[in-house]
This record gives sequence, structure tokens and C-alpha cells, in this order.
Amino acid sequence: MSLKKILPGRLGFGTAPLGNMFRAISDDEARATVEAAWDHGIRFYDTAPFYGAGLAETRLGEVLSAKPRDSYVLSSKVGRVILDEHESATRDLGEKGGLFEHGNPNKIVHEWTAEATERSVEDSLRRLGTDRLDIVWVHDIAQDFHGDLWLQKFEEARTGAFRVLTRLRDEGVIKAWGLGVNRTEPIELTLALDEPRPDGFLLAGRYTLLDHEHALQRLLPMAQEQGVDMVVGGPYSSGVLAGGTHFEYQQAPAEIVERVGALKALAEKHGVSIKAAALQFSLAHPAAAAVIPGATRPSRIAEDTAALNETVPAAFWTELRAAGLVSPAAPLPNNA
Repeated sequence: MSLKKILPGRLGFGTAPLGNMFRAISDDEARATVEAAWDHGIRFYDTAPFYGAGLAETRLGEVLSAKPRDSYVLSSKVGRVILDEHESATRDLGEKGGLFEHGNPNKIVHEWTAEATERSVEDSLRRLGTDRLDIVWVHDIAQDFHGDLWLQKFEEARTGAFRVLTRLRDEGVIKAWGLGVNRTEPIELTLALDEPRPDGFLLAGRYTLLDHEHALQRLLPMAQEQGVDMVVGGPYSSGVLAGGTHFEYQQAPAEIVERVGALKALAEKHGVSIKAAALQFSLAHPAAAAVIPGATRPSRIAEDTAALNETVPAAFWTELRAAGLVSPAAPLPNNA
């Protein structure tokens, strides 16, 4: 089913920060942030077992389990099974080492087989305190976590998770499934298969003001041709577009900081908030169904909601294009 028919609005809430990504936050702060998202009308919530080894799902569930289940859309992910035992060694997370060092200490098994997929869904339902997931993403079968072994992980998912999720969709247990990744290649590979057919994908960090050229070359034309929708994750490029210091989950390099400075200077010239520019750019592509920034403070939710609704003058987008700060192929709001 088309994601645009499932999702209740264009702004969702990404819960990776609730898993203590980069920093530890209190349960009260996490709860207040989710409640703020609800109070601002957000009804699409995305989470994953990987976020803090179950911590984000638990925190999200504490709030959403008290809300009417038919009033919101919930997505989670498969590919990581969280064990009761604690991790004794340093976690190997590829390029994302230390990402959730402040999360739960539970051991994480990285597995995309049919059995692991079914267990992962069951465990997510328990942590979230709900009876169903609307969308399930196959998580992180890409180069950033697995290096040269990523195709091996992809094949495990193709013969395991893909088939289980297709069956669950066909049985009406879930409404849709797809891939949730930080790289375009696994999605391109999936779309090139004769079967199975995903309904959409969650692409994190690859369709932002800072990084969109690669997605525009192959992935997004393929997705449009097949009628497959995109949820844009990480619209602030790990935070560097919103006043943070991270890009690609690491300290932003000098060239990225310089590019962000140019974007912000142009935004200031036109009286535009950089968050509004970032969110509205990501949503301007016809394949984009929703954008899901993350947050750990209630005030950030208000900023995101305001940014989505902010009026951005056409002159800003025109000058952005003229300055070479976006790809000539990138669709812009208002057909600028």
C-alpha cells in the first residue's frame, strides 16, 4: 500500500534520540518530548529495537500505549534482536561506533533471518505495549554497518525478513514494509528485484539540503517509476543543519561546516529558518511522503512544527539554486 495513503501527515517523529543517542536523557525528558509531539498533532512515530537496545521503544510505548491505537501510525524495524543478557565487549557498529553508548547495556544480535524477524516484531510489540505495527522497515542492511559484507546481509534479509514481512502484509497483520537505511544502494537493489515488492523506504541522511545528489541519480527515479514512497529520516543531517555539531553521526568535517555556513547565511538573508529550509526541501520531492526529525526536548517539536508551516519566499529557493547549494535536478518548493 502506498505510504502516502497510510501516513496521517507530512511530519512524523523519529525516536532514535530517545535511545540516548549521543547523550543520556532522563525518562521524564523523553516522556515530555513524546507528549509534546502528540500535543502538536504529530501522529506518525518511527522507532527501532536498535535505538538504545530497546530503550527508545520502551519510552515511546509508555506514552503511546495510553493513546487510542487507531489514532496514530507506528513503524519499527527488524534486523536487531535485543537479548536479556548484558554486553560485555565493545559493540562493533561499523562506522556508527559509540552511537548508543548511553543506551541499555543489553546484548544486540544482528540478524535478518525469518526467525529473527518474527521474534523482533514480537519483542517490539511487547516493549511498545501495543498489539500491532503499521509499517516495518528492514534496518541497516548497508555498507555503513557491514562494509564489504553488506551484500551477504542483504541476501539474508532477502530470503528471510523480506518474505516474512511480505506475508504479514498480505495477511493484513501490517500495512506496509520496506527498507530503513542510510545508503541508497540496498534500496536500489531491492527495487531491481522481481520479488518481493516493498511499499516504501525510510532513507536517513541521503535526501537533505546537504546530501541529495546521489539519491537523485538512480534511486528516486526508480522509486517514482514503481510508485514507491520515501520517508525522509535525518533531515537535519545528524543535527549539523539544526545547530548541532554532528554529520553522519560523527563530528562534522570542515567542508560540511563551511557548506552549512553558506546555507545559513542565505537563509538569514531571506529571513528563513534553516529548519524550515531543510524540512521543506526534503518534502518537495514527489516521492517524499513524510519527514521524521528526531528530538529530545519538547521545544524542538514546536520548532519542527513551525518550520513545516513557515512561509519560505520563492526568492530563497531561486538564489539557493543559483548559488549551486542544491542540485539542478532537485525539485524545489513552489516550483522554484
